[in-house]
Amino acid sequence: MPKYSERKLVPYRPDQMFELVADVGKYPQFLPWCVGARVRSHIGNDLVADLTIGFGPFRESFTSRVTLEAPERIHVHYENGPFKYLRNEWRFIADPRGTMIDFYVDFEFRSFILQKAIGAVFAEAVRRMVAAFLTRARTIYGAPQLAQRQEVKV
Repeated sequence: MPKYSERKLVPYRPDQMFELVADVGKYPQFLPWCVGARVRSHIGNDLVADLTIGFGPFRESFTSRVTLEAPERIHVHYENGPFKYLRNEWRFIADPRGTMIDFYVDFEFRSFILQKAIGAVFAEAVRRMVAAFLTRARTIYGAPQLAQRQEVKV
């Protein structure tokens, strides 16, 4: 059962990181292995979304209910698809230097073959996905203010 957690300080505001992660419909534009996303409904703080993930010869779709607690937390509740279970949570904690992000994912595929295929590369794949969100933040919000000041001094 692959599990991964990461705590990382990023030089963006919590509301910026929250909005970026909450924008599920745009995931295929920047997230590795996300080949499709459709938000079925978005009512209040809850949205239901279908994601399609592709890696190698595998392509799987699943449905999740996403609870948005702006700007502190995003919790993903798995509803339907190839998993036995999926637990995913993002926390965005204000810090004088930006945002401390706590990310957690834990899942198990129903298929033994899929479980073995992803198991070997899981940690690296998730690290790349988290890095893709940070790259997206730079694309959307620009270079962090601290980095801009340092560039001016050089």
